[in-house]
Amino acid sequence: MFAVLLEQTADGQRYIDWLLSGLGWTLALAFFGWWIAFAIGIVVGIGRTVQNRAIAALARLYVEIFRNIPVLAQMFLWYFVLPEIVPTALGNAIKQIPPPWGSFVPALVCLGLYTAARIAEQVRAGIEALPRGQIEAASALGLTGYLTYRHIIVPQALRLIVPSLTSEVMGIYKNTSVALTIGLMELTAQARQISEATFQTFTAFGAATLIYLALALIAYQAMALIDRAVRIPGTARAEDAIEPSLADDVQPTGSLPPGMEVVK
Repeated sequence: MFAVLLEQTADGQRYIDWLLSGLGWTLALAFFGWWIAFAIGIVVGIGRTVQNRAIAALARLYVEIFRNIPVLAQMFLWYFVLPEIVPTALGNAIKQIPPPWGSFVPALVCLGLYTAARIAEQVRAGIEALPRGQIEAASALGLTGYLTYRHIIVPQALRLIVPSLTSEVMGIYKNTSVALTIGLMELTAQARQISEATFQTFTAFGAATLIYLALALIAYQAMALIDRAVRIPGTARAEDAIEPSLADDVQPTGSLPPGMEVVK
């Protein structure tokens, strides 16, 4: 079924080379977009929880704008609208960025800022899940608000939200497919190009689907390893908190010691 991918194209390449090229752009867009989103998301998430109302309001405004506008609309705004509303010289410079960078940079900014709004809410939830006594204890020790967040609040919050961040990591890989609408030849765009060249739609998009599935599974396993590595002691699931060697020694509720079973 996938034999067509090994056939040569008009330019001397193979169709599978098109897919691998698209995969490279997908990975680059997701990787750099994630770190942009992670950095901004932490800052905005902290801003959502500070006492300063102006900062909290600005952080909430950012989240509401970027989280509630569809990512496709944001992609069009960054690519088509931004060059028209900035000063003419800057707009012309943006338009003259050679391909594929002219499409990659707007897509990177779009995915980074959109995903940052979602991560910010995860960070806010993680901070608010911590006991209030953490901040009070830090104040009693004389730590400033900055030091409290840096050394106590944020590290614990990030460790708590690793499972929920897994969906964001997997989501940014899938959202890269929207970049095809502004001309970036990422994985989905290459699959569509193969479909149009060979009329093998099922083969082209089937191969792309398997690659997306593999990326999602790899991301899930990587985040699961990170979760186990940084999990806060005492927050593990009940079945994981008991060592296997001790599991047989745990007495079921309502049972009697072996020596008393006869008496019963």
